Amino acid sequence: QVQLVESGGGLVQPGGSLRLSCAATGSAFRLNAMGWYRQAPGKQRELVAGITITGYTDYADSVKGRFTISRDNAKNTVYLQMNSLKPEDTAVYYCYAGYSLGNPVSWGQGTQVTVAS
Repeated sequence: QVQLVESGGGLVQPGGSLRLSCAATGSAFRLNAMGWYRQAPGKQRELVAGITITGYTDYADSVKGRFTISRDNAKNTVYLQMNSLKPEDTAVYYCYAGYSLGNPVSWGQGTQVTVAS
């Protein structure tokens, strides 16, 4: 059974930082890829970042240079460090796991990130 649990969302001012965590249990961490999608109100869910078990990373153009994804295999956890946050980053962020980047098999429950002054 695969289970993903996110944490770390919240309210932050523009220019601030947040770190999201996604803890995987069961067989989730044996899947090659993990990462994050986000969905803003009235918009489609979009891919934010992904990382493979070997450490290869990929990012959406809108977050390159501001967000960093990493994983700790010993803790079965994936992180998303978000810096220089903008109001347009406001969304529910969902952790995913899958066999390849951008192809989810399992989802977390989502965590809200709000960027506002």
